[in-house]
Amino acid sequence: MSEGIQGGAPPQEPLQAPPPRWWLALYWLLPAIAYAALIFWLSSQPNPLPRLSSRVSDKLLHLVEYATFAVVASWGLSHLMALPRAARWAALIGSLYGATDEFHQRFVPHRSAEVADWLTDTVGAALGALLAWLILRRWRARASIRR
Repeated sequence: MSEGIQGGAPPQEPLQAPPPRWWLALYWLLPAIAYAALIFWLSSQPNPLPRLSSRVSDKLLHLVEYATFAVVASWGLSHLMALPRAARWAALIGSLYGATDEFHQRFVPHRSAEVADWLTDTVGAALGALLAWLILRRWRARASIRR
């Protein structure tokens, strides 16, 4: 009998390895990274949205900006970890990014760093993370019922 011939079953193709974890993280977090880049770019401008900022409160703009960031970050992180944990991380990352954004604005002409703005960013991130948690939890519950 020749070596290498095993009875019956044909040789199987090796299973393809799953993509590395960092690749999945980058894939799901790309929208949040892009949004953070947009925030950075807007913060680099002396007066990025003059028509909007003349009509809407600065604090409201900060609140909405960081709530949106936290929603996008929560969605991305929820693909990598449990939803409650993802929302907590999104709120924390939003607050920390708000702090770095305020520091960055110290070096932009006609801009200033304000603790009140950072606190508003933090509240916005927390509200956005809470909103994302509520929406994603409900959406996933409905999806599991449909299956």
